Amino acid sequence: MKHRDEYREAPRVRRCADAISAAVTQPWTIMEVCGGQTNAIVRYGLDQLLPAEIDLVHGPGCPVCVTPVEILDKAHTIARRPGVIFCSFGDMLRVPGSRGDLLGARADGADVRVVYSPIDALQIARANPAREVVFFAVGFETTAPANALAAKRAVDDGVENFSLLTSHVLVPPALEAILASAENRVQAFLAAGHVCAVMGFEEYLPLVARHRVPIVVTGFEPVDILHGVLLCVRQLEVGRAELENAYARAVRRGGNPTALSLLREVFEVVPRKWRGLGPLPRSGLGLRGRYRACDAERRFAIRDVDVAESSECRSGLVLQGRIKPDRCPAFGVTCTPETPLGAPMVSAEGACAAYHRHGRGSRRSGTAPEAVPTEGRP
Repeated sequence: MKHRDEYREAPRVRRCADAISAAVTQPWTIMEVCGGQTNAIVRYGLDQLLPAEIDLVHGPGCPVCVTPVEILDKAHTIARRPGVIFCSFGDMLRVPGSRGDLLGARADGADVRVVYSPIDALQIARANPAREVVFFAVGFETTAPANALAAKRAVDDGVENFSLLTSHVLVPPALEAILASAENRVQAFLAAGHVCAVMGFEEYLPLVARHRVPIVVTGFEPVDILHGVLLCVRQLEVGRAELENAYARAVRRGGNPTALSLLREVFEVVPRKWRGLGPLPRSGLGLRGRYRACDAERRFAIRDVDVAESSECRSGLVLQGRIKPDRCPAFGVTCTPETPLGAPMVSAEGACAAYHRHGRGSRRSGTAPEAVPTEGRP
């Protein structure tokens, strides 16, 4: 607790904010990629401590939020199959697909269970050999090693009734899509420290060189985040574009070699569709080689589907950093945590949920939102 609390101390937070104010001379737009960082920013009001020149926008760093409707519909189809036990982390159960959510499927009789790790799901498979057990493997590079380990153990131990519905995505291709967009306004990034703790940060170097954009790897506490903003501002003010690691207490250049070796053994890089960003080449992980025996889509012969997202929901624009959650006309009106239109209002890391939870952009005043851009893709 002491190690964490020192990064929340009010005097240190104020010193970081004052240093940013002293360094900035012109407007800059900085994106924090991770949903955990977004929640810390909103919870502690860090953006309200910054000078008016700094605009923090929120990125596609919430794994639940970027999971497309198509994958959710596949999850519902599998979960409703007779003899299936469908396992998931709890935050996926209320994310709406085109036919409702997994909680609704459970209410209709599907055996949908909340687990705390994919290894828990594997243990359920061992205990129920006559039933098919499927784990909903969603997430960025951070959660991929645990899912890889579950697949490896299942194959090595001959557990034939266990499979993964995989929707893993990779951060660097999403940043590339944002930077390549004609509508991009992001000038620097705060990269998520937990992703880099696994993957390292070398994959960001080509982005920095190609787009001349500062990227600072940072953590999730108030001092971490504001220090990352300060480093971005110092680069932007003098025209530098470099990769800096401001989270050296957890991140090394080469990442976690053991986790990376396991990922390379079990997964291969594949195209993946993202909510809000659309299809991105080489942006996901899929099971490779002998581990394809654990691929739930293959096992259940689930075909690809193309589903339109809610026309009322502007979460795609939020995930691109083009609008803040409270600029969506549905925010807090037809879209609430009780009646979500999109995943960012459901997930614990979702920007929309964070704004709603901490009273940002309340509609109670009757103030209408500004006009928002139409939905688009980078």
